[in-house]
Amino acid sequence: MLDFFSSARSKDEAPKATASVQSLSGSQLSGNEPRSEHEQLEKAEDEKKKKKGILSLLFARPFTRRRIIILSALGFLIVAILVLVITLPIVLTRAHKRKDPGDVYRLYPTKHEDPSYRILENKPVYAIHNFPDPGLLHHNGTWYAYGTNPHKRDPQSIHVPVATSTDFVNWTLHEGYDAMPTLGDWEVAQNHWAPDVIERDDGKFVLYYSGQTNNFNKHHCIGAAVSNGTNPLGPYIPLNESLACPHEYGGAIDPSPFRDADGKLYVVYKGDGNSVGSGGWCGNSIKPLRPVPLILQELESDGITKVGEPEIILNINDTDGPLIEAPNIIRQDDGTYYLFFSSHCFTSLGYNVKYAHAKSVKGPYTRVDRPLLQTNDFGLKAPGGATLSHDGTKIVFHANCDGYRCMYVGGVDIRSTNNTIIMAALEIVSTVSSNSTNTTTTTNTTSIADSSQ
Repeated sequence: MLDFFSSARSKDEAPKATASVQSLSGSQLSGNEPRSEHEQLEKAEDEKKKKKGILSLLFARPFTRRRIIILSALGFLIVAILVLVITLPIVLTRAHKRKDPGDVYRLYPTKHEDPSYRILENKPVYAIHNFPDPGLLHHNGTWYAYGTNPHKRDPQSIHVPVATSTDFVNWTLHEGYDAMPTLGDWEVAQNHWAPDVIERDDGKFVLYYSGQTNNFNKHHCIGAAVSNGTNPLGPYIPLNESLACPHEYGGAIDPSPFRDADGKLYVVYKGDGNSVGSGGWCGNSIKPLRPVPLILQELESDGITKVGEPEIILNINDTDGPLIEAPNIIRQDDGTYYLFFSSHCFTSLGYNVKYAHAKSVKGPYTRVDRPLLQTNDFGLKAPGGATLSHDGTKIVFHANCDGYRCMYVGGVDIRSTNNTIIMAALEIVSTVSSNSTNTTTTTNTTSIADSSQ
């Protein structure tokens, strides 16, 4: 009986258990159990989409609004990155240039300076447009100025331009005239810089200049040319060999002749070390700085034959930026020698006119703290490349003017008691004829200074 009921219950429960198993969903199946064909297709499609990547999905059609927004944002981001990659090096380069020590200069403070720098009559006078690095000569009542050629890199440009004046204030540029129309065998027909002239005992003149060599890369050396007559205008015939070309300094530039009280002739010039420097302002503001010495060479009375070895008379110091250049020497009656020179790069507002003094033409020279001329003096910008008259009363130099370097002229006062020099008012000496009587009158240049550029 019990066996019968037990058997009956077992039969009734068995179908119920089978029904329960058949009603389980696919999610309840174990991982080892086979899925349906539809589920396997879905899984394969998902894996295929993952392999395509994000960009493939973004560019897949159709383009929904959300996808368009994402693509637009992505495109803007790519453009922004490209702009950053292009502009960042430029910005960093400019920032580095602004920090370049070659452009770091110190203007002498004006609080306790000589009051002469605030006197309008002492203001230098604008003289000639585009006439850098002027040399100066006075002969038979006429002043001659010789300048760097107006188009330095143009082989068709004149080599040595000349301007003249009878009163030192009003100057005439001899347009198109070339004081040195021919060239020496050692140079090329461009980039002639900073000429200067001296008269020899025989009445002829010697012109010294910086010429670009044809066998020493693009470096410059010192050339000399002799006039074919006794006219300071020339023409000058150049030597076929350079007068000075120190390769250890990268050549030489900015020659200036000097006759001492004993009659000996010299030429002083700059060893052009910044032309082989490590870069930066004027090629020499990135350390280690190359030496740029001022060098003195004695000459025979012909002005072209060297006597002995050249001697360094001044070196660069920490106040000079990347270089010193444009030397010029004069001697006063008390036996004091004054060496004028420029420091800093000529493209910098730190460019100036400095000076030092000594009791021998060969030095040692003692520098004076306050430059004779610097930026902001009388409204000038980057004055430099100066040459003084032999008596030390007049000066020619260049300063920035509307993208060029123009020649200015001025008066100078040398104070022998303390070896200092200041700018002074120019005086015009003119002869006025009245009733057959010649009267010499002297006027200052206040009105001219007011109208100068």
